Amino acid sequence: MHPVQPATGEPAVGQSTTAPATTGQPAAPDIDVARLRAAILRLSRHLRKHDLADLTPTQVSALATVARDGPLRLGDLAAAERIAPSTLTRLVSALEERGYLERAAVPGDARAWLVSVTERGTAVLNRIRQETTSLLTENLLMLPRHQLEALAAALPALEHLSDEPPARPQG
Repeated sequence: MHPVQPATGEPAVGQSTTAPATTGQPAAPDIDVARLRAAILRLSRHLRKHDLADLTPTQVSALATVARDGPLRLGDLAAAERIAPSTLTRLVSALEERGYLERAAVPGDARAWLVSVTERGTAVLNRIRQETTSLLTENLLMLPRHQLEALAAALPALEHLSDEPPARPQG
């Protein structure tokens, strides 16, 4: 059992703050999951409030996914972004009109298209990343040292959570 509080934000009742004795793991602090979720969402929203080159957060996400994983088939991009193919078609068309993405036919498959990021798309993503990093840096400079140290210590766990959602325990 993990020492986390339920999503309601209420204190956990009857939950142990230590790992089972058989694991040999040290005691872990309680985590208010509802507060963590809310804080992450508010921070994410705050970081998206600056100029995103007149792109929606969904367009920025799709562009970043293609930059990281591309070139991609349209269906693979729709699956990665968890959006409907019809929505993706409009999204890709908008990015293509701005010169951020380009489509190319898949050799040997007349019905399939690959999308890739253009130099202009890479430049706009870099600008968005720089602006977001600057905004976050300004905010971090306002925190007391002990909170900065706590964030530094939490960074590996946050990176792990953002890479892949942990599998639910079997049992």
